Amino acid sequence: MYRPAYALLVGTAAVMGLLAVTAAIVLDRRMVDPEGFLGPSWLRLPLLILGALLLDLLPRTLWVSRFNPKLMPGIVRERLREHWTRDRLVLTVLGVVCFYVTYVCYRNLKSFLPFIMGDEKFDRELHLIDRVLFFGHEPATVLHTIFGTGFSAHILSSIYLWFLPLVPLALTAWLIWSRNITFGYWFATSQCLAWSLGTASYYALPTLGPGFAYSWLYSDLPETGSGVLMESLFYARKGVLRDGTVGAVQSVAGFASLHVAITLLVALMVQYTLRNRLLQWVFWVNFAVTCVATLYFGWHYVADDIAGVVIALVSFWLGGLASGQKFDRHGLASHPTSTTAKVPVEAD
Repeated sequence: MYRPAYALLVGTAAVMGLLAVTAAIVLDRRMVDPEGFLGPSWLRLPLLILGALLLDLLPRTLWVSRFNPKLMPGIVRERLREHWTRDRLVLTVLGVVCFYVTYVCYRNLKSFLPFIMGDEKFDRELHLIDRVLFFGHEPATVLHTIFGTGFSAHILSSIYLWFLPLVPLALTAWLIWSRNITFGYWFATSQCLAWSLGTASYYALPTLGPGFAYSWLYSDLPETGSGVLMESLFYARKGVLRDGTVGAVQSVAGFASLHVAITLLVALMVQYTLRNRLLQWVFWVNFAVTCVATLYFGWHYVADDIAGVVIALVSFWLGGLASGQKFDRHGLASHPTSTTAKVPVEAD
C-alpha cells in the first residue's frame, strides 16, 4: 500500500491558505503579497519554476559544451531526459507552489496578529526568564561584552541576514539536485511545516522581541544591516497599525525564532542527505552563529530560540515520515524507502 509523498506538503499549504483567507475576511483586510518585485502571483510562479529549470540547465550546458553552440542542444536533451523526469517536474512545481502559498500566508497571518490578539504581550515574562538564565545580567550586555560592538557586530549581522537568501536557495537546491526525489519532498514539507508552526507560536505567545521592547539595551551597537532591518520593521509596523498604510505588512513577532528553526532545519537536512563533511560543518556553524546573533541584536529571547529548535526538530521528523524516510540508530541516521513520489505506508 502506497501514499503520495506530497500529501502533507499540499495539506499544510491548503490549511495555511484557508486560515489566511478566513482571517482576512473576518478582519475585513485584504491579503497582501509582500514579495511582489516579480509582478503578480500568476506571473511570478511560472517565473520561479522556469528559473529553477534554467538554474540547472544553463550553467551545466555552458560548462560541458565549453561554449560550443553545436554541442548545446544535445546536452540539454540528455539532461532533460535523464534528470528532468516526470517525478522531478512534479516535485519542483509542487515544492515551489506549496512553499510560496505557505510563506505568503505566513506573512499575512503574522501581519494580522495585532488585530486578532490585541495589545497583550509577554515580553516582560520572557525578559525575566532571560535574566534568570544569565544570573541576573542582561543577555545583551553579556554578549556585547564577550563579542564586542565593533567589527564582530558586522560579521554577526551578515550571517544573520544570510538567512534571507538561504531560504529560497536551499529549497531550490533540494528540489532540483536532491539525489533522491523523496529528499526534495522531505525538505519542502519540513520547510512548510516550520513556517506554519512558527505562525502558530506567534499566536500562542505574542511578543515583540527584546530589540523592540527594550531597545535601549542595544543602543551601543554600531549601524549594521541587522539594525537597518529592525528599524524598517518598526516603521512598517507603525504604518500598518497607526497610519493605515495600504499594501504593507507588519512583521514584528518574537516567539518563536524562525531564523533558528530554519537554519537548524537546513543543517539537519545537510547532515542527513549530503555526504560532504565540509558542508555539514559549515551549516552547523551557521546555525550556532545565528543563535548568537538573534540574542546579540535583540531579535529574540532565549525561549524564542529554544522554541525554534523544537519547531525544527518536529518539522524535520514529520517531514521525514511523510516523505518515506526510515530513521535509524534512535533517529541519528535515516534512509529513504522510495525513490519516487510513491511512499510505502509501512516503511521497512
